[in-house]
Amino acid sequence: MFGPQVPSVTATQVESSTYLLDVREPDEWSAGHAPDAHHLPMMEVPARVAEIPKDAEVVVVCRVGGRSGQVVSYLMGNGWDNVRNLDGGMQAWAAAGRDMVSENGQPARVL
Repeated sequence: MFGPQVPSVTATQVESSTYLLDVREPDEWSAGHAPDAHHLPMMEVPARVAEIPKDAEVVVVCRVGGRSGQVVSYLMGNGWDNVRNLDGGMQAWAAAGRDMVSENGQPARVL
């Protein structure tokens, strides 16, 4: 989707030790996300970039991979060499049968 400059991984390639950075909006996060993901909405990334580790593998996720690809490009341009985009986003995560939880008491789903 973004060409060779944005490295990506599939949902099945994400290991449990990976720092999963979910850049979706609060309503999307609340509806369903990976259990160990870290929530940081895309528009807050520049102000909170120090929260993103440089010493661990980071996979960035959104709904389908567009916003997360932009965040990966931004981070790479600012010195992160440990970031990858989740190909297909949370839709691919759910389709692969990966665990999801919600924050709203409803069954987890991708908005």
